[in-house]
Amino acid sequence: MAEITTTDADTTERLGAGIADLLAPGDIVLLRGDLGAGKTTLVRGAARALGVEGPVTSPTFTIANQYAGRVPVAHLDAWRLGDVDDEEMGLALEAIGDEGVAFIEWPDSIAAGLPCARVAVDIDHGGGDTRVIRLTGSDAATDASLEALVDHLRA
Repeated sequence: MAEITTTDADTTERLGAGIADLLAPGDIVLLRGDLGAGKTTLVRGAARALGVEGPVTSPTFTIANQYAGRVPVAHLDAWRLGDVDDEEMGLALEAIGDEGVAFIEWPDSIAAGLPCARVAVDIDHGGGDTRVIRLTGSDAATDASLEALVDHLRA
């Protein structure tokens, strides 16, 4: 696990871009954090690094946003999904696909129906613009890459 404290949106976006560099088609990133914690800001940075040029917005009202980049990017909000049997869950999984990467906010209610995530991100408000972000990889190599990314951002 890696942890970093950010004090501005730019650093959170750069963290997202660094995470994107670790992803391959089919990978999933789980995002946890309160409203306004910076989940979409992190996804925006990742999406830019993956070649998305247009606006990247929260999928709160649409459940899933899809973006065209070097690989397709799916950004899902599972807040309103009840559980893995929810009808909209199937639609959300279709949005992910095997050829792109997916970022899923509020994943806990549907986690049992998801493939293994490559990275889990937990964001806590630290007061003002400060965020404490914890990153957990799916394996030792991913954890080491996340540690290196955090070290680079701190430098």
